[in-house]
Amino acid sequence: MSTATPALIPFDDRDGVIWLDGKLTPWRDAKVHVLTHALHYASAVFEGERAYSGAVFKSREHSERLKRSAEILDFEIPYTAEEIDRAKADTLNANKLTDGYVRPIAWRGSEMMGVSAKHNKIHLAVATWAWPSYFSPELRAKGIRLCMAQYRRPAPDTAPTASKAAGLYMICTISKHQAERQGFQDAMMLDYRGQIAEATGANVFFVIDGEIHTPKPDCFLDGITRRTVIDIARARQLKVIERAIMPEEMAKASECFLTGTAAEITPVGEIDKYKFTPGKITQTLWDDFQSLVRKPA
Repeated sequence: MSTATPALIPFDDRDGVIWLDGKLTPWRDAKVHVLTHALHYASAVFEGERAYSGAVFKSREHSERLKRSAEILDFEIPYTAEEIDRAKADTLNANKLTDGYVRPIAWRGSEMMGVSAKHNKIHLAVATWAWPSYFSPELRAKGIRLCMAQYRRPAPDTAPTASKAAGLYMICTISKHQAERQGFQDAMMLDYRGQIAEATGANVFFVIDGEIHTPKPDCFLDGITRRTVIDIARARQLKVIERAIMPEEMAKASECFLTGTAAEITPVGEIDKYKFTPGKITQTLWDDFQSLVRKPA
């Protein structure tokens, strides 16, 4: 007897097309073999992007980061950033999407099976789909709830932390599952030193005495949305401080929010025993962000 949720549409059984290795392919035919190196050894990098009003927000920055991530994992994507940008635009157009999520992913293929895979073909795919706001308006109004994650972000000398590599998200999936089982929406991860790092898929900011504080991204991804929000805040003459933040310092914060492609700017109401109230600074940044991403080209 199936236990699948009736409303859930599996991602391998949808209408539309996916850009795969240079051409638009029927969605259900965009497949890889079970002995693909990336499936066994996590030799894959990806991006999460959003299209607003028909244009991918900061598409070139994402394409360039995708290529840098691949280089960190010791492979080269056989397409230029410009070609990747075009693939994203073509896929959005083919799927008749103006607002939606964009997922480019590059990976090692199945020519060699083992840790060493120097001669494996490098594949690239781009998928797009409709994806509304990550959290409901009601939840955003009061702020989402986070617990503390079991796992910590690794040190940069133990993992390729500057890349958006698939393997780095294994502990995020575990941590988010544990959080959801306990009734939370997400989990806050510390880094290898015990400092605040990020949520499972979004960067974090705290408002303390009217100033915005955020961890330095020296062992986790410096998000493109994160950098955008910092620019917006500074344009508003708000002081932004990037620094090491210890967990107990959350007691000083009045507001807290997450940033990311999926999260956009999401207010936080609770992290473990610490409480926050979504306030003016968070709302101002949200309003400015929405104006920016929907600004006519």
